[in-house]
This record gives sequence, structure tokens and C-alpha cells, in this order.
Amino acid sequence: MTTSIPTPATIGTKRWLNGAVGYEVYVRSFADSTGDGIGDLAGVTGRLDYLRWLGVDIVWLTPFYPSPGFDHGYDVSNYCDVDPKHGSLDDVDVLLERAHQLGMRVVFDIVPNHTSSHHRWFQKALAEPSSAERDYYLFRDPAPGGGPPNNWLSHFGPSAWSLDEASGQYWCHLFLPEQPDLNWRNPSVRAEFDAIYKFWFERGVDGFRIDVAHGLLKHPDFPDNPQIERVADTAGPIERFFSFEHKYDLDQEGNIEIFQRWQDVARPYDAVLLAESGVDDHARLARYVSPGALDLTFFLKPGWMAWDPEKLIREFVGLATTEPMRIAWVISNHDQARPASRFGSAHRSLAVTTLMFALGGVPFLYQGEELGSPNGEIDPADRHDPISTRNATDEGRDVCRTPMAWNSDRFNGFSAVEPWIKSAQRPAEMTVAGQHENPRSALHRYRRLLSIRKHHPDIWQADPKFVATDRADVAAVQRGRTLTVANLGSEAFSINLGDLRWRVLFASQGGDGESARGVVNVAPETTVIFAVDQ
Repeated sequence: MTTSIPTPATIGTKRWLNGAVGYEVYVRSFADSTGDGIGDLAGVTGRLDYLRWLGVDIVWLTPFYPSPGFDHGYDVSNYCDVDPKHGSLDDVDVLLERAHQLGMRVVFDIVPNHTSSHHRWFQKALAEPSSAERDYYLFRDPAPGGGPPNNWLSHFGPSAWSLDEASGQYWCHLFLPEQPDLNWRNPSVRAEFDAIYKFWFERGVDGFRIDVAHGLLKHPDFPDNPQIERVADTAGPIERFFSFEHKYDLDQEGNIEIFQRWQDVARPYDAVLLAESGVDDHARLARYVSPGALDLTFFLKPGWMAWDPEKLIREFVGLATTEPMRIAWVISNHDQARPASRFGSAHRSLAVTTLMFALGGVPFLYQGEELGSPNGEIDPADRHDPISTRNATDEGRDVCRTPMAWNSDRFNGFSAVEPWIKSAQRPAEMTVAGQHENPRSALHRYRRLLSIRKHHPDIWQADPKFVATDRADVAAVQRGRTLTVANLGSEAFSINLGDLRWRVLFASQGGDGESARGVVNVAPETTVIFAVDQ
């Protein structure tokens, strides 16, 4: 018995997305070319040949714009320039040119939910409450009894409101006070970002990953959010934030109209628009890639999950049956603990990634994931993430932001000096150079997986048929002449392949090239991609 999901063969008109694999570069921690301990654009350019060798098609760069750095670049003070720490506009041009020479596309991060408090718009809004810029942001009067206008919380703790003592009003910030939220109901804000997008499209960027795409609009009445769980006294800011239903500050219906406007700007450049959306509900997330809206949306929930095979299968298959072609699949990024640590092993991480590669859409890797890298080791005194430095909590993102491990030199070849974030040295076997010399390493397994997806387009392109199994920790998806079986459980899984002869294109724990027919066993915590043997 199968469940068939009709799907188009391509993702809209931007055909370069079809069959592509993306790779996130956390610019601060990828490669330092200047010897100041901070990653930069020239460093990225110098490593593009590595990404091409790996098989990457799309390179996503985290923010490199001018910023005071309260949230490591996600507090932008100028959207149309480069922070000197990361290089210059000339470095952007060189990077784009080299990536395009190598046949890769480049996607930048854009941060439209909020600016830096150092941005000239916000500075004018504070200095002149009667200025047009004041309405670029969300200033509100205190509650009737005094204090913040409502009970909204910041992701980073505590309240989402800070007092402008000069005027007596509060400004809204779903993140740090130094990251004031923009008023996306203001037509002038929309026009400003039209111009920002065009500036970079004209320079040659191939698209944008849209930070906090689900947070742009807030309910115009600013009501209290319903509390859904009791908040423990010891709860950190993230736990507190998710103790409320974010009914009025996130995922408002009008966001889709904004995306459609952006698409009108991007379409003439054949540029992609990709949402970072924290929406977990599959149907609501699919709205972000409805006709005329965005091209792709990340599905972030698996990146927060611990090892739970049944839940992982349910989330991946559930969304893939709802929206089979426009999801950017991930299990980690710069905000989430590394999957080799969350899941308990690197082979589990690869098993889940292999399933992702068979779900259509565009899978993304996060730098170091191809090495099976676990979380970085950081002394509590050396933390940088404001989630932990501004709160008495171990919650924080530093463990996934430590420098890329290129070789066994001091500082793992990332820099000639101590990096901006101190962490334990990675051993040789966890570096690019060390794994490159070992054909059985994680690096070579990932490279082979990317190659298999590229050379066997049925894996992502053919209509998917999810084969019913009798286990909730197993998924089987047939596409054309391929069959991918993900057994995330702790016991072997038997499947009858029938009379046809199949070949193992890829097995996450090894066994590529083996022939199979009839009843075969898929080992525990393993995903296998079979193809009908010609």
C-alpha cells in the first residue's frame, strides 16, 4: 500500500534550485584571511573550491553588514555595506564572481524583522519622536496601569518592550533591546527594503535567506499572548518564550502579502527568496511558499529535536506530504546545537540527512556537519551568545559557532591568531585535512551523498510515493526507480524489494554498491537509497 503525492517536477521558474544542495557559512567562524581572529569574505572566497569539491550548489552567507555586534551581525546598522571586520564591497564582488565561475549560487542573509539600535532610522526615531522614522518602529504607550504595553516576551529575555525614557513610550523588540522591531504596516518601511533588495540583486547576489520571516507583522491591537504552560522559576529565556502561544506577535496572516511584494522585486533577477520560519504547523508553514509567495522555507523544528526516531519520521514525512517541493530541509544551523551531539552520534545525523535528501526541495548542510562535528567545547567564562551572557542560563548558541576545523595547525587552520570565540582544539580526525586523507571518513560519505543526489535525479524529482510500513520509526519513499528506506529505530527493518534486482546507491553506514532483491534487512539507525539495477 502506498500514499502517492502529486508534485511538479520543478520549483517554480527558478530552475537552478532543482536538485540543488545548500551549505550555510557562518562567516565569523569559517575562515580568517586577515589574521584578526574573525572570519571574513575573502576567507570564504578562498574556500569556495572546497565547497565545489564537496558538491555544494548554493552557499548561504550569514550577515556581514555593518553592525555593533550585540547579536553577532543580526543587528544590522547599514543594509547596503560591509562591516570592515568582514571585508568590503569589493570583497563581495570577488566572492560572487568566483562562486559563479565555479557554478555555485550565493544567498545572503537579510534581517527585515528588526534593525540595530545604532541604525540611523532608530537613532532619528529616538531623537525626534515627531519624525517619519518614529513610525518605522513599534513605539507604544504604557499599559493603563503603567509598565510594558502587553505581556510579550523577547526570545532572549525578559520582556519584548524597552522604555524610551525621553518620551515615556516603549519600543518593541522580539530579540535584544538593541534590535528594535520594524513596523511592517508602514509603506515607507516596505519601500526601503525594496531598494535594499535591488541594491544587492544589481550586484549579483542570487537570493536571500529571510531572517525571522514569520515575525514581520504584529497584531495591530497588540493584545496579550495566551500562556500555555506554567513557567518555572528556573526557566531560561527560550523556555519562557515557548511557554506562551505566540498568537499575536508571530505568524500573522498579512506576512504573505509582504512576501508577494518581495517576489515582484526578485523575479526579474531569477533570485530566490527563502524563509527562516519558526512555524511548526505543517499547513501553516506551507502558506509561506504558496503561489506568488516565497520560493522555499526552512523547516526548523528538527534542528531543535533530540534523538526521537518516531517524532523525527513523523515531522519529516508529515511535512513532505503537505509540501513536497518547496521545503529547505535542515537538522542544524548557527542557532542550534550540532546534530552529532543532539542525536548522540554522527552516524545518526547522517541517517537523518540521507532521508532529507530524498524528500524533494533543497537540503542544506551547516558548516562542519559534513565532518560529523559535535558541539564545540567552550568554557562558561568564554561565552559570547547574549542568550547566556545576559541571563543566568546554560541556554545558548556558542557551541555550534566555534571555528571551522580545517587542519591540525594551531586554531585548526581557521586563523593565525586566537579566534573571536575560544574553544577546544579539534583532533586531526575531526578536521577537513584529516578526513580528506581517509576515504571512509564522514567527509567522503557526505561528498558521495551529494554526488548520488546529483547523478540520480529521481531521488528528488520523481513523484514521491510513501510506502506504508508497520513501524513508526521507519520511513520508505519511492521516487521513480529509487527507493529510500530510513530505519531510525534500534532494530533491523525487513522490506521486500520483490523480484527486481536493486543496487545500493548509498547506505549511511556503508555498503554502497551491493546488490539486493527479495527480502532485505536495513540495519538500525541507517538510511539506504536503492535504485533498480539496469
